Amino acid sequence: MKNQEIRNTVAELQDLYAKADELKAQIVEREQAIKDEMDSRELEVLDLGNVIIRFTNILSNRFDTTAFKKLHNDLYNTFLKQVASRRFAIA
Repeated sequence: MKNQEIRNTVAELQDLYAKADELKAQIVEREQAIKDEMDSRELEVLDLGNVIIRFTNILSNRFDTTAFKKLHNDLYNTFLKQVASRRFAIA
């Protein structure tokens, strides 16, 4: 691929990123409107016939690595594992 082709592809990507951000904002806005309505009706489940919407509380347990590291730094470091990855960025 020549540099000009890469520039064109990058321009297309930037346009797509902008459209994706706009769509994501619209999605979040519409989801929030539904959540607000369900909260106002005090509903966790809304059955609309062809679709069921659930907005429920969920409890989960998460491991607190920050607190564990403070209390058991040596043990924490014993189990650290270095992982290699690649990052793609356009600036």
